[in-house]
Amino acid sequence: MKQAIEIRNLSFSYEGVSEQLKNISLSLQEGEVVVLTGPSGSGKSTLTRVINGLVPYFYEGELSGEVYLLGKNLSEVPSWQRGRFVGNVFQDPRSQFFANEVAGEIAFGCENYGFSHEEIVQQVVQTAADLKINSLLEEKVRYLSYGMRQRVAIASAKAIDPPVYVMDEPSANLDMKATAGLGDLVRKLKSQGKTILIAEHRLYYLQHIADRIIYLQDGKIIAEFSPSDMARLPAEQITEWGLRSMKLETLPVQENKVKLSSETAFEVKGLCKSFGSHIVAKDVSFQCKRGEIIAVVGPNAAGKSTLGKILSGLVKENSGTISYMGKRLKPSGRRGLVWYIMQDLDSQLFGEDLIDELLTGQKITPERKQKAEEILHELDLTSLIERHPATLSGGQKQRLALGVALMNEAPVLILDEPTSGLDGKNMRKVSEQMKRLAAKGHIILMITHDLECALSTCSRALHIRDGRLVDDFAIQSAEQLLRIMQ
Repeated sequence: MKQAIEIRNLSFSYEGVSEQLKNISLSLQEGEVVVLTGPSGSGKSTLTRVINGLVPYFYEGELSGEVYLLGKNLSEVPSWQRGRFVGNVFQDPRSQFFANEVAGEIAFGCENYGFSHEEIVQQVVQTAADLKINSLLEEKVRYLSYGMRQRVAIASAKAIDPPVYVMDEPSANLDMKATAGLGDLVRKLKSQGKTILIAEHRLYYLQHIADRIIYLQDGKIIAEFSPSDMARLPAEQITEWGLRSMKLETLPVQENKVKLSSETAFEVKGLCKSFGSHIVAKDVSFQCKRGEIIAVVGPNAAGKSTLGKILSGLVKENSGTISYMGKRLKPSGRRGLVWYIMQDLDSQLFGEDLIDELLTGQKITPERKQKAEEILHELDLTSLIERHPATLSGGQKQRLALGVALMNEAPVLILDEPTSGLDGKNMRKVSEQMKRLAAKGHIILMITHDLECALSTCSRALHIRDGRLVDDFAIQSAEQLLRIMQ
């Protein structure tokens, strides 16, 4: 077999940052699926950026070593040509969108590379069918859920039909059904002889697709596994290396050790909301006790994020009531009591550095600054304390946003996909932080597609589908929750 990608003695440092990649050598054969995994900040995304040309043309720094793409030295391939050979799927799909409508976005790359009108139409229709987004072709990209945007990003890469795909956390914001669909797509691309490099924390959906799994740590390749060998790693090794489990069915269920009060603290009754004819909440009612951590689950576009925004006062309901400790709250009155951490983190990070981010809008005192430093230490962010929030990885931004919530100390916290893009180590850190907050009496609603985090953190789940609360149940087993989330 021919080599599709060959990397020789590659090292790279971002400007002003310590070395990110250290003497990496790696080859991918044509038609091979290789997964990069490892802790956040280990160099996975940076390695994908080297291959797709973002390093060093967009992300500047010091680069050494050689990279060959389909037998050509990458340094000799003009940056504008690389997109024809490498299809890119980024963790944040917004960063690669250029068109307003879905059909235009899928067609964009084809137009750039001179496809005929007939070819463009054929590629758009076929790709939309493959990704099961036919019904979205006329929709505005900006109105789609995060998970749906990711499907559009994958479609826009696939439409060009490149021989090589580079994907950076493509499942980070997908529900389990969509993740399974992503796995099917990767399998199909592999059967067509495509070469695929995927940087991922979630490995379970790739265990029967990947040929190799490469473990990176501190910018170095530490180990290489077959998927079967990775699945046999003991739980202690998985935890030590900060990995995610490949076997979801065997995960244990969190035992709720917080003694709950019999008194209802947070209550939602008959909540309804629609945007025109589109219903996003229909007669939603539930109660929460102090110290509860509740998973809010359901497919992409089910209305989970909108529910979080309504509960926190960011979106006004059409009807229904929301109360805390027996007091009915208007939208404006919820904003200090109910803290919502959005899925789109860049829109709520404002500071110049990490300490500034945690203290934004607060009176700065030595005590508050010390608390901010302690929270950053607990979230393993101390080494990044002087970095601008915009320069952090997706996983690091997630932890920083949680830190802002911890500084606020609101009695009700709503976390929208708080473990999206997190490695196993930091997912467990976030889980432990939530448990500590619950032990202090905070109520936490965690909107999530992350089965592993839900099982390790929550004892109860609200199942949302088409804006309706279809079930409210105690989590009893991995199999039970897996059936609902798939």
